Amino acid sequence: MKVLAQISRIFVGILFIISGFIKANDPLGFSYKLDEYFQVFHMPWLSIASLWLAIIICAFEIGLGVALLLGSKMKFTAWSLLLMIVFFTFLTFYSWYFDVVKDCGCFGDALHLTPFQSFMKDVVLFILIGFIFIKRNEIKPVFGEQFSSWLAYAGFIASFSFSLYCYWHLPVKDFRPYAIGKSIPDGMKLPPNAVTDSVVMLFVYEKDGKQIELNMDQLKNIDSTYKFIDRKDKVIREGDKPPIHDFTITSGDGTDVTSDVLQMDNVFLLVAYQLNHSDEEVQSQINDFVALCQKAGVEFIGLTSSEPKEVDAFRHKHNSMFDYYFTDGTTLKTMIRSNPGLMLLKKGKVEAMWHYNDFPTFDEVKTKYLSK
Repeated sequence: MKVLAQISRIFVGILFIISGFIKANDPLGFSYKLDEYFQVFHMPWLSIASLWLAIIICAFEIGLGVALLLGSKMKFTAWSLLLMIVFFTFLTFYSWYFDVVKDCGCFGDALHLTPFQSFMKDVVLFILIGFIFIKRNEIKPVFGEQFSSWLAYAGFIASFSFSLYCYWHLPVKDFRPYAIGKSIPDGMKLPPNAVTDSVVMLFVYEKDGKQIELNMDQLKNIDSTYKFIDRKDKVIREGDKPPIHDFTITSGDGTDVTSDVLQMDNVFLLVAYQLNHSDEEVQSQINDFVALCQKAGVEFIGLTSSEPKEVDAFRHKHNSMFDYYFTDGTTLKTMIRSNPGLMLLKKGKVEAMWHYNDFPTFDEVKTKYLSK
């Protein structure tokens, strides 16, 4: 049991640090995942605190991982680990059993787990943490209690600071399909050996005031008391999907201009998933940037999921001299962790991107990216 506790201590400690670091690298993305859970449990009012909860959870996870590896404050560490794993095992079980959250977000965009995989991962962790909890009084600090505790605190503070940096700028390591160097057109393609959806044809009939679904084999058993209502296709097993499967750009009149934008030699995309939440202090810099783009003949468009009337009001308020097009809000939040954020595409390839806190001058991008 003591050997198992020591092996578990090392494994769980390393896993918590890795998991916490990946999420701390993209705290805004983790906050979006927390929002999903808040919606599932009918607590949307918690969304206002989702970002700070995401940052604190990441810092606490890394701090616990460091404390566990160092054997520091084992009573507090073991109880915290046990309570966390009980809570997260319940969440992943609920997600799997009721099929409500498709990805737990445990490892951000670096590794996607199915609901069942997430649940089984937590079951294994629960067992390992159980060994640690039972033997918590026999695990001694590696470097002495005081120094080990300071190192654990340092891990917490470093994680907290790192999360803030990534939120105020952009993720240091980008695991998303829109990362710099990625081709959006290539990301929209399925690999040759991809598995397609498995679909069954169902027929909807009404009998005795109730609607029932019947497959082809069951149709031979019906009689004149069954009234046909509808026919539909039902996906019984989802197939593979390309990394980018929801990227479309639509003009105000409903025209799909996705292929046109992806074929442009150079085009700047100002991504603002919600204009009413977009940082307004950077708008004057954007206007100056756009004016120089237009003078140089470089395309510049805005992408948003806001309603057309909100777009018109926003453009009028800030004297925006460029057109906004419409894209799904979730897609825009995935493209760049900034509202607004700037992306440069070259024939659909992501050449560069900037957080609004790091909004560039036109001379900077002209020298580095447009003169190639």
